[in-house]
Parts: sequence; C-alpha cells; structure tokens
Amino acid sequence: MSVILLPIKPRFVKLILAGDKKFEYRKSVPNKNVTKIVIYASSPDKRVVGEVDVRGVISGSPEYVWAQTGASGGISREFFNSYFGGRDKAYAYILGDVKKYSKSLSLADFNVKGAPQNFVYLDE
Repeated sequence: MSVILLPIKPRFVKLILAGDKKFEYRKSVPNKNVTKIVIYASSPDKRVVGEVDVRGVISGSPEYVWAQTGASGGISREFFNSYFGGRDKAYAYILGDVKKYSKSLSLADFNVKGAPQNFVYLDE
C-alpha cells in the first residue's frame, strides 16, 4: 500500500478535481500497490494541488483499457491512441475520492527535489 506523487497535466488535473475524470492513464505503474495519488500539476502550474484515492488499476491491451474506461476517462479516443501508440499494454488508475488542497504546495513540502518524470513514492 503506497502513496505516490504523480505529475499530471493541468488540464487533466482540473477534470480530476472536478470529479469528471475517473481514470488516469499511464504507460507503466509502480510495482507496489498504490492506494493514493498526490497530484502534482505539471508545467506551467508546477504545484501540488490535491490527492485522490486509488480504487484499483485496469491493465491490458490499449483496446481493452479504452473499452473499460473511455466513457469516463476525460480524454478523447484520438489522444488515447496517440498516447499509447505502438504499445502492447496500457494502464488506468481507477480514481476514487478526491481532496483538493485549500492551498497548493510545493514539491519541497514533500521533500521532493525536482519534478518527477513518472512518479515518486512518498511513503518510503
């Protein structure tokens, strides 16, 4: 059971915080079971803005993952296809309860030195 800090594009962060994006797509996931994502809104925002519980992960071919999640994924089919182009495997975090922080935080508040490319464990 792990907590990770995950960089997400600001336009998708807005959808997650509003409850309109129920899945977060990734090309890879950590080996540990993730129970919570701390949301880092990437450039140009560069702030930690909230957190979301993870209810599970859907994995499989991109076609399978899209069929399971596309209606609530917050992205277009074209964007999805472009993101997973040439990949055999796709992952989608199943997002649960969302908590927006009353004040955004910096990476330093989490002892993270620089913006992660993929994710950073926060509970190690």
